[in-house]
Amino acid sequence: MKDNTATKHSEANTQSVNPNVGWHFDHSYERLPDYFYARLTPVPVQAPQVVVLNHALAASLGLNLRVLSEQETAALFSGNVLPDPAHPIAQAYAGHQFGHFTMLGDGRAILLGEHLTPTGKRFDIQFKGSGQTPFSRRGDGRAALAPMLREYIVSEAMHALNIPTTRSLAVVKTGEWVMREKPLPGAILTRVAASHIRVGTFQYAAGQGNDTAIKILADYVIQRHYSDLKDAENPYLSLLNHVIERQASLVAQWMLVGFIHGVMNTDNMSISGETIDYGPCAFIDSYDPTTVFSSIDQHGRYRYSNQPLMAQWNLARFAETLLPLLDSSQDKAVALAEEAIHAFPQHYQNQWISGMRRKLGLLNEEAGDAELIATLLNWMTQQKTDYTNLFRALSADGPAEEIAPHNAEFLTWHAKWKSRLLRQPGSMDNVHHIMQQSNPAIIPRNHRVEEALSAASDHGDLSPMKRLLAAVADPFADLPEFNDLRTPPAPSERIYQTFCGT
Repeated sequence: MKDNTATKHSEANTQSVNPNVGWHFDHSYERLPDYFYARLTPVPVQAPQVVVLNHALAASLGLNLRVLSEQETAALFSGNVLPDPAHPIAQAYAGHQFGHFTMLGDGRAILLGEHLTPTGKRFDIQFKGSGQTPFSRRGDGRAALAPMLREYIVSEAMHALNIPTTRSLAVVKTGEWVMREKPLPGAILTRVAASHIRVGTFQYAAGQGNDTAIKILADYVIQRHYSDLKDAENPYLSLLNHVIERQASLVAQWMLVGFIHGVMNTDNMSISGETIDYGPCAFIDSYDPTTVFSSIDQHGRYRYSNQPLMAQWNLARFAETLLPLLDSSQDKAVALAEEAIHAFPQHYQNQWISGMRRKLGLLNEEAGDAELIATLLNWMTQQKTDYTNLFRALSADGPAEEIAPHNAEFLTWHAKWKSRLLRQPGSMDNVHHIMQQSNPAIIPRNHRVEEALSAASDHGDLSPMKRLLAAVADPFADLPEFNDLRTPPAPSERIYQTFCGT
């Protein structure tokens, strides 16, 4: 899909950005055939104002935002002024949304290009909420402040938890209102990603009606993300296997910290293996595998316990797009794809149980570990135990009676767990160190996130958000000044629904 609107809003984007910021753009994605994107520039906004800047991320990218005034920074991250080497485009992709296939694309996002760091790493720089594109359908192309701050908070928390994720460089208010259920302050988020290539991008390529488009995209992805596969006997099968392994690892890491993505559509699954597109995401409080937060997931398709199954389903859609490349024989290609997809559960289980062993301080493997883990999780489900705090309490090695007073079932499990620990080599100090580095003390709890978003959006008060960001930046530390952020919500504080913000 092509749009000849490259100069559509150029009158508002003609000023130059201070060269001392350190931008170094390349545009390898733009060198793909033009049906993969549409050229255009961000729609100017009236009165941009900086809400939050990620100076630590900027420094890791080799950028110095401190050379800019606040006005210059607001103009830059609103899209009113663009870096000289930026070539803004909206990317095309398709996707299964809650199981239904749709042709999509960046309806409110614009990719400025790929910034190369001083060490040669390549990162997409993308605006989210930057106005209508040829892919907007009936959308306004804008974003409200609260959902953009949610992505900023949660993506930074995920990064601190050592989970692969896109990150947020800045959020600016636009000085304009967006209409949702009510008028809301508008905002633009700047997202940093290894790339924005999705399973849905491959579905879009397959929809072009020729195998050449799929091969071009697959070759590009191998070159950009999996360059060691170029000389493989079957590089496209190797690509499929590697993406499967990365996604198995990623979803296992989500499950281990109690994270629920909320909209695991195929257009929200990154080929690079990063968590992407934070919408109605949330972390569980009391442990319940059936937990759903997303207001649009009315049938629980993407509930907490279903995330591994949905990842496998999405990857099967990815495999389908690669069939023409896997083998010239359709039957052989299908057999290879099925074998790869059927390996996902074992990849996931290996990653998950390895992570659960670390959470429980089990440094070797025993046949009874799976049963030990299952018994604990079943008890937690029955008792509605706080997931994060229970594992953190085990890490502290406190008496079982203090963790679950007068609970015979837990005391029996705790005694078995202690006996299991004593059967393995190594010191207990090392055990508890590993547990404390595997079980966060602080997560961005839903009620605290909502408090911060409400304060910022409704009252212009950024202090709760800044405090929450400071807390989740060091999630494995026991910091007394943030003890209140570790407390589970009272019944009146519980958040039962989260929203996409589109």
